[in-house]
Amino acid sequence: MILIMEQKKKKVILTGYRATGKTTVGKLLASQLGFSFIDTDQEIESSYGAPITQIVASHGWDYFRKLEKELLESLVHTENQVIATGGGAIMHQDAWQKLRESSFIVWLTADIETICRRLASHSATSTQRPSLTGMDIFEEVETVLLERHPLYEEGSDIKIQSEKPLHEVTKEITEAWQYLQADH
Repeated sequence: MILIMEQKKKKVILTGYRATGKTTVGKLLASQLGFSFIDTDQEIESSYGAPITQIVASHGWDYFRKLEKELLESLVHTENQVIATGGGAIMHQDAWQKLRESSFIVWLTADIETICRRLASHSATSTQRPSLTGMDIFEEVETVLLERHPLYEEGSDIKIQSEKPLHEVTKEITEAWQYLQADH
């Protein structure tokens, strides 16, 4: 008889569209788990020395996606981290499949109205979240979510609504992580 043991997960990755709470939840979760925290967008900005809007304006989305993919690949073998990814990180399927092997991937979701409201009220939206399509914000969110939904669904271990209080979202993730890590 052959027993197939799933490899223990060594980090938590938060994925989902813009403004679903990945950074905020990630910081809280990292604190609760005693892990370090990385926001991939902030990491790219720090390494490049410029905000995402400037990177995209100067070099285009393809260049930004190349930087993003390289960063994701560098995180494959890390441990004890909570990683908040950019909303488009899920599109790097080769890197994502490698990350899945050792990561517990949480898809944070919110409805379109909530996402648009959060984007409109967040002061950093104009510098950190350049338009992906040039469309009206509601139309852009709707279009991009439709495109990415299958990737988020297939590339995640659990889906959690982020429209509830942060402590509830964090508690759900923590409980799922602890269950996953327990010997059954």
